[in-house]
Amino acid sequence: MWILRVNMNDRIYRLSEVPEAYKNLGGRGTTSTIVYDEVPPLCHPLGPNNKLVFAPGIVTGTAASTSARVSAGAKSWLTGGIKESNAGSSWASYLANMRIKALIVEGQPKEKGKYWMAHITWDDGAGKPKVSFLPADPYTGKDLYEVFPKVYEQFGARAAIAGCGVAGEYGYGNSGIAYNDLGKRPSRYSGRGGLGTVMASKGLKFIVLESKGAPGVAIANKEVFDRGAKKLTEALREHAITKPKGGLNTYGTAVLINIMNEAGGLPTRNFSSGRFEGAAKIAGEAIFEGVKNRLGKEVYNHACSPGCIIQCSNTWYKPDGTEHTSCVEYESDWALGANCGIDSLDDVAEMVRLCNAYGLDTIEAGTTLAVAMEAGVIPFGDGKKAIGLVQEMGKGTPLGRILGGGTEFTGRAFGVTRVPTVKRQSMPAYEPRAVKGIGITYATSTMGADHTAGYTIGPEILGVGGKVDPLSPEGKAALSRGFQATTAFIDSTGHCLFIAFAILDIPSGFEGMMEECNGVLGTNWASEDAAKIGGEILRKERAFNEAAGIGKAEDRVPEFMKFEPLPPHNQVYDVPDKVLDSVYGEL
Repeated sequence: MWILRVNMNDRIYRLSEVPEAYKNLGGRGTTSTIVYDEVPPLCHPLGPNNKLVFAPGIVTGTAASTSARVSAGAKSWLTGGIKESNAGSSWASYLANMRIKALIVEGQPKEKGKYWMAHITWDDGAGKPKVSFLPADPYTGKDLYEVFPKVYEQFGARAAIAGCGVAGEYGYGNSGIAYNDLGKRPSRYSGRGGLGTVMASKGLKFIVLESKGAPGVAIANKEVFDRGAKKLTEALREHAITKPKGGLNTYGTAVLINIMNEAGGLPTRNFSSGRFEGAAKIAGEAIFEGVKNRLGKEVYNHACSPGCIIQCSNTWYKPDGTEHTSCVEYESDWALGANCGIDSLDDVAEMVRLCNAYGLDTIEAGTTLAVAMEAGVIPFGDGKKAIGLVQEMGKGTPLGRILGGGTEFTGRAFGVTRVPTVKRQSMPAYEPRAVKGIGITYATSTMGADHTAGYTIGPEILGVGGKVDPLSPEGKAALSRGFQATTAFIDSTGHCLFIAFAILDIPSGFEGMMEECNGVLGTNWASEDAAKIGGEILRKERAFNEAAGIGKAEDRVPEFMKFEPLPPHNQVYDVPDKVLDSVYGEL
C-alpha cells in the first residue's frame, strides 16, 4: 500500500509505504487522521499549508456491495474546521486498485491562475503508481458537462475523473469536487465544505486515474471476507428500503419528500414551515410516474458507482424523452424545491444540472437561494428566476459571487436573520424543531450541519433500528452520539451510508460489514468495535476543530429555531445546551 504525495509547488510526486499507524484506516479515518497529523489548524484553507487528502475505504475496490466510495478531506473553506466529504464513483475503485491508501495534494504553484491535471497510472514495470502533470488551461472556465467528454477523449473511455468546476475557480465557499458516474457524467460529488475551492487553490483542475494493470486490493483472509460480503449482500437484498424494487430502487432517495412532509419536518420556504403544499409534485413517486409518462415505460433506478446493489440514482427526462439530468436525489429535490417553495420537477432538475455543471453543492445552493428569497431578491416559488440566480453563480457576477459564498455569507450580505447554518454550513432537509435528534447531530457534528454525520432519521422517522418520538428531546444526545461514532466507522469502510438501513435492523448484516473489513485487513474486529473506532476518529476531528478555534460554543442550532415555533407542530428547538455539550463530553 502507498501514500502518494503530489506537490503542486513544483509538480513532483513521492511514494512512501503506509505507516504502521495508518494500516487499519480507510476513507474518513485516513483523511481525518492525516489532516489532524499534518495540517496546521490555524492555516488559511486556501493557503499553501492546507492539504487535500483523498482516501478509498477499507473495502473499496473489492467485491463488497456498495463499497466504491472515496473520502476527500482538508481544512474546510466553508466552515474553517476539519472536513470529510464522501462520494461514490469508479474513481474510488481505481485509487484502491492501485493500492493507494491516501493521495495527498500539497503546496500550490507560484503562477496564479494556471491549472494542471495529474494523470495517475500503474507502472507495470516498476510495480507502483506513477504521476504525470499536464496543462489543464483548455478546460478551465467551462461547464463540466462540456469538459468531461473532452477529458475522456484525451485519456480514453477507461479513465476516471475527479475535478473542480468554475465554482472552485471562483473561490466559492460552496464548491464541490466532481467525479464521474457510471455514465461518465460529472454528477457524483464530494459536495460539502468548499473542497472544490481547496482543490482549485492547489492549481489542480483534474485528477485522472487509469488503473489498467494494477494489482487490485490485497485481501488478508479471503474466506472471512467472502463470508462477510455474503451476509451483508443478503441483508441489503432483504431489507424493504434497500432491496431490488424496494423504496430506494423504485423512488430514489426522494421517496423521503412525502415521508418528511407528512411528519411535518420538511423545511419549507427557508425553514419557516415543516410542510410544503407542493410536496407531492416533486416527490420520488412523482419522479417515477413522470419518467413513466415521458418514456412510456417504468424505469427503475441505477447505481452511482460500481458494485452498488441498492441502485437509488434516478434520471429525469425532458417532455421529449431526452435526458435532462441525473440524479434528482432527496437533498437536491428538497433544497432547490420545497425550501425555495418551488414545485416544478423540470425547474428543480435544471438547477441540479447547473449545479453539476458549475461544481456547486446542491444543498448549499438551495439553502442560499432560499435566504436570498427571504431577503426579497426574488420571490419564493419562482423557479425560472431561481434558475437565473444559479446561472449568476456560474457566470461569477457580483451577485453570483455573493451567492457562491454560501448560505451564511449570503445571509450576512442581505441582513437576514433566519439563516439555517451551523459552523457556517447549511442545514440539510430535516427540520430540527420537528426531529430533535437530527438537530443534535447538526449542532454537534465536527463537520457543521450534516445529516450524514449521524442519521438519527432512521429511528426517529423511519423506525429503522427501533422507533423513537421525533418531537421528544429525551435520550437524543446518546442516540446522536452513537450514530455519529458508528457513521465515522462506516465512512471509513468505503461503504455507502445507506447500508445502515439494513445493518441496523439485520444483525448479520452488521457482522458481515465487520467481517469484510477483517478479511481485508487481517484484523479481528467485532460489531461493538465499530463505535469505538469511530469514536477515536471523532476525537481527532474534534481536537482539530478546537485548535482551529471551533469549540462547544458553536455546537448550537441557529437562535431563531429556539423562539420561532415551526408549523404544523408549532415546536421550538428546546434541547438544552447542557445536553448538546454532553454529546462529546461523554464520547
